[in-house]
Amino acid sequence: MIENLYTKYFQKSRSFLYPVLGIKKSGKFTPINTYVAIEGLIESTDCKLVCTFKSTSSRDFEMFVTDSLLSNPLYQQNFTVEDKEFYIFDFINFDDDWDHFLKGKYSKLSNVMKKAIKSYYGEHSAEYDYIESYLYPEKYFSLYAKLLDVDVRTLKETGELCDPYDPKKEVVKIPVEHLENLKTKLIL
Repeated sequence: MIENLYTKYFQKSRSFLYPVLGIKKSGKFTPINTYVAIEGLIESTDCKLVCTFKSTSSRDFEMFVTDSLLSNPLYQQNFTVEDKEFYIFDFINFDDDWDHFLKGKYSKLSNVMKKAIKSYYGEHSAEYDYIESYLYPEKYFSLYAKLLDVDVRTLKETGELCDPYDPKKEVVKIPVEHLENLKTKLIL
C-alpha cells in the first residue's frame, strides 16, 4: 500500500524495460546499471537496452551469462570495457512500447510488457505497488492527489504519475579510445 510518494530518481530502463528480459529479480546477478543509449554509438531511438555488469570470471557468473543473457531472445551482442561487461538487447519488436517509454507514457505500455513487469517484481511486493501505480494511474489518481495535495483533475489531465526517464542518467558514456574501437567492431 502506497503511503508516501517515491521522490528519488530511479532508473526507468531498469524498472520498465529490464523486466521484459525475463531474468528473475531474485537472481544472484543484477546489472550495475541499465541504459537506453551509448553516447556516440547507440541512440535512444534505436530500441536497444544496454545492461552493464561487473566483469568477473566466476563460474556462477559465466553460467548466468550463458543461461540468461546470451540465450535471451532479445540478446544482440556484448563487449567489455575496462572492468564492465556491456550486453545489448534489441527491443525493435517492442518499438511502440519503446516509444511510449521514451515519452514517459508508462500507462500506454502493452499488456505483454505490463505482465513481464508484474512477474519480475511480484504482485505483492512493495516495489510493485509503486510500479503498478505508474502502469495503471487511473486507479491511483485519487490517492496521489491526496498525497500531493492537488486536485485530482490536475493528475487526470497529466495522465501519468511517474516522470520520464532522464537522458543524462540513462545514456552511458564510454571513454573515447574505447568508443572508436567499438564503432569498427560492433554490428548495430
